[in-house]
Amino acid sequence: MKTFYINKLANNHVNEYTNSDGDHYSDLISYTTRVASYNHKTNEMSVYNCQSQTTIKHINNFLEFYGFDRCTKKELINNYNL
Repeated sequence: MKTFYINKLANNHVNEYTNSDGDHYSDLISYTTRVASYNHKTNEMSVYNCQSQTTIKHINNFLEFYGFDRCTKKELINNYNL
């Protein structure tokens, strides 16, 4: 597993790994909670949580990093079925 930071913010990081099926993923960890995941094979983004403004900021940095559009909280809720 490889860990790196987006925008050098210590309170969020990305764990990049390949699972036992060979699928390549990157998980966004905001503080200690997995809040989003990107599947490199299918180019699919999943968002699991957008409770705070700080978490939304972290998610938007993650979305942009992987080429997705930034979202408001309402868009995150609608687009990712939260």
